[in-house]
Amino acid sequence: MKGYVFHGPGQSSWEDLPDPAVKEPTDAIVRVDAVTVCGTDLHILKGDVPEVRPGTVLGHEAVGEVVESGADVRTVRPGDRVLISCITACGRCAYCRKAMYGQCRGGGGWILGHLVDGTQAEYVRVPYADLSVHTLPAALDDRDAVLLADIFPTAYEVGVLKGRVRPGDTVAVVGAGPIGLAAVATARLLSPQRILVVDPAETRRRAARHLGADAVADPAKAPERLMADLTDGLGADVVIEAVGLPESFELCTRMVRPGGRVANVGVHGKPATLHLEDLWIKNVTITTGLVDTHSTPALLRMATAGRLPTSELVTHTFPLEHMALAYDVFAGAADTGALKVVLERHRHEEQAAAAA
Repeated sequence: MKGYVFHGPGQSSWEDLPDPAVKEPTDAIVRVDAVTVCGTDLHILKGDVPEVRPGTVLGHEAVGEVVESGADVRTVRPGDRVLISCITACGRCAYCRKAMYGQCRGGGGWILGHLVDGTQAEYVRVPYADLSVHTLPAALDDRDAVLLADIFPTAYEVGVLKGRVRPGDTVAVVGAGPIGLAAVATARLLSPQRILVVDPAETRRRAARHLGADAVADPAKAPERLMADLTDGLGADVVIEAVGLPESFELCTRMVRPGGRVANVGVHGKPATLHLEDLWIKNVTITTGLVDTHSTPALLRMATAGRLPTSELVTHTFPLEHMALAYDVFAGAADTGALKVVLERHRHEEQAAAAA
């Protein structure tokens, strides 16, 4: 098979690899039909995630078909179409028993494309398949389903739920990439009074408007003043950080009102200053964390019912073998306008059939 392999900061390639095999009776082998590139993958390529060893296949989001399963797998079988979750769960450890799957101590957590080979390949081995893949209804398209592997659960759980968005709240989302836009979409499920989105790119601000933001702002134009104007000087009830830069985090802390919440979702590669000298007296709560994907079944039901704008975030599609190009387009979003890129197996097969 072929896969996209990390060879160190700034180095990666689409190359031949051995086919994965079942190693444990709880494993499943999945043929990848649709896969996407995450902002975390870009952080890995920059060297921000040193735990990823050279030689690792990247990727942690995919949709595909089970082609082989271990003897202890009970919930899926060969031929089933499944969503591969970005989080793997053993189901037995103390954290899994609390549905804190991201902190799994039984060999799970965020391992795909991080500690073991990931999904940006023609086939992938998924450990603990019973809790780590989800059977998909035929009505849900691959491009809708693949965004439920990471983007929507992360935005909803780490941003909206940890930020405790409530009806009538004023919400600010800093960063209108895929996570930020999914935060807008899922925050709207809880009926906030208004949502302000901050992003330097006009194309992303337009996308935020399309998905339901009530106001947008350029970070270079003092969005904290706009927020103060919207809230009689108080600030936002909830601010969701969806970038992962020190300056974006600090902006969030300037936009939040006394008694408000800052939910940090972005993956940070550098330290950010925490101005406790200003924040302590305001009773500000700051949360962060890795997604647990406990919400994935509910999000799948909502997507199947047409209640989530999932594939609306997909701006570019490619054949699976064009992985390097997809990375370039996604990384150059300021010039390409990319929000989410999806690579699909059937596109390659259709093109090959047309050329034959």
